[in-house]
Amino acid sequence: MNLQHHKNLITENGFTVIDKIFSDEEIEKISEVIQNIDTSKETFRKSEDLFAIRQFLKEIPEVKKLIFNENLKTIIKEIFGEKYFVVKSIYFDKPEKSNWYVAYHQDLTISVDKKLEIEDFGPWTTKQNQFAVQPPLNILENIFTIRIHLDDTDENNGALKIVPKSHAKGIYRPQTIDWNSETETICNVEKGGIMIMKPLLLHGSNRTTNGRKRRVIHIEFSDMELPEELNWSERMKPI
Repeated sequence: MNLQHHKNLITENGFTVIDKIFSDEEIEKISEVIQNIDTSKETFRKSEDLFAIRQFLKEIPEVKKLIFNENLKTIIKEIFGEKYFVVKSIYFDKPEKSNWYVAYHQDLTISVDKKLEIEDFGPWTTKQNQFAVQPPLNILENIFTIRIHLDDTDENNGALKIVPKSHAKGIYRPQTIDWNSETETICNVEKGGIMIMKPLLLHGSNRTTNGRKRRVIHIEFSDMELPEELNWSERMKPI
């Protein structure tokens, strides 16, 4: 596992894929924990098209030691840095019949514990009693996202499509993409593999066409403190 190579790819292209971070047995254990949870809480969203758990690591603490195995802890330390901590975690399950299409976008908000009037923070949104805000660009540029794949994912079941290098262009409105100069890449990830990406990387996904599910654990990391009285809503050290 040449982590310096992956670190260079993230800096240059905004993303990288690393296979075989979790064994089949580890994925099975994580899946079992998720299957046995009480899904009635308000941080859980369940419909025919999607099952999602916000504040995933907070809601299901017993999954934490399974997710932060030695491979993942090494990656966080070597690629991100010693001081990085979790700031957001979500579990997504796109069921077999789900035909979701996600348009190109950047991840422009962070989850925080309260709403405050702070210069350069905004606009604000509230979802299921959670506050989200668009912070200044330097905070977004500091974040790394890890997407852990519990299933094989390719272009037939909604793998992420991305625009390489778009993370380095600041806020980039999808409608202004110049396809004469930009290219699209599909990020196939094997079960047990991870994709690491920068939130400002333009990304989206197509509809599923092969009737296979796609379960992903999405975890964001930062090493920055927020100003004034504002706190990350899910701040947590990797084990």
